[in-house]
Amino acid sequence: MRIVIAGGTGFLGRALAERLLGGGHRVVLLGRDAAWSRGDSSLRAVQWTPNGEAGPWAAELDGADGVVNLAGAGIADRRWTTARKKLLLESRVQSTKSLVAGLRRSQTMPSVFIQGSAVGFYGAFDNGPELDERSSPGTDFLAGVCVAWEAEAQPVSMMGTRLVVLRSGIALSHTGGALAKMLPPFRFFVGGRIGSGRQYLSWIHLDDWVGLVAWAIANPAVSGPVNACAPNPVPNREIARAIGRAVHRPSMAPVPAFVMKTMFGQMASDTLLRGQRVLPRRAIELGYQFRYPTIDQAMPAAVK
Repeated sequence: MRIVIAGGTGFLGRALAERLLGGGHRVVLLGRDAAWSRGDSSLRAVQWTPNGEAGPWAAELDGADGVVNLAGAGIADRRWTTARKKLLLESRVQSTKSLVAGLRRSQTMPSVFIQGSAVGFYGAFDNGPELDERSSPGTDFLAGVCVAWEAEAQPVSMMGTRLVVLRSGIALSHTGGALAKMLPPFRFFVGGRIGSGRQYLSWIHLDDWVGLVAWAIANPAVSGPVNACAPNPVPNREIARAIGRAVHRPSMAPVPAFVMKTMFGQMASDTLLRGQRVLPRRAIELGYQFRYPTIDQAMPAAVK
């Protein structure tokens, strides 16, 4: 198969590309530079400008077997100023609009379109209820971003392409993402829970995230919202303890809530001091087998 990954040069996109290449597929990465191209035809990076319109890059969509949309500015890369929040929203909305516009030009539509989203769709809680794909969206900033992001992809299903909306939890790997930023304090003996530690984290090992996306591409029964998170979300304090055990360090140095708010502002309140208790009911119902279903299985592998 030939799979196009928009935003494919990021942490998740690179891991997915390697998995697909290992399965003998061809991969095209849509990014802002072409530095990831290989010498052969198995992996090509194509420049694009996700401005809400189709460009020359849209030719890559025509005849592709699948499209995966992961494009968007990093949620936790910088403090949330007014300008940054605008970028977080617009980078997702505009990139999705561009892909939909590109698909309208295609003579041969892909069989599947995987639309990125996040468990932030459900809103943030101090210690909230269990949530699944049937749960309503939240009302905070990130929930609004996810709702708008997902809405832009809906025309794809009316074009005859199977649409999967992937609401991802925190992907765990020492190679990137949140865990890579969390590990250094633990290695220097100053790691611990954040705030109260009661807030739930919906996590997934990177190998399972990649496996679940590849499974969704290949499985025609998968459509609509799918929570890409492990079946056992845990409170932040349990994440801290699991990291400590995995790196053989204590996890007794909590970071007070006021410190996080001072450093990160609204981002701390919405993403670090609160969370979601999200379950992957659709993936389980449709038969996906998690390699790392519990945090004690996942964390040692993630930090290795």
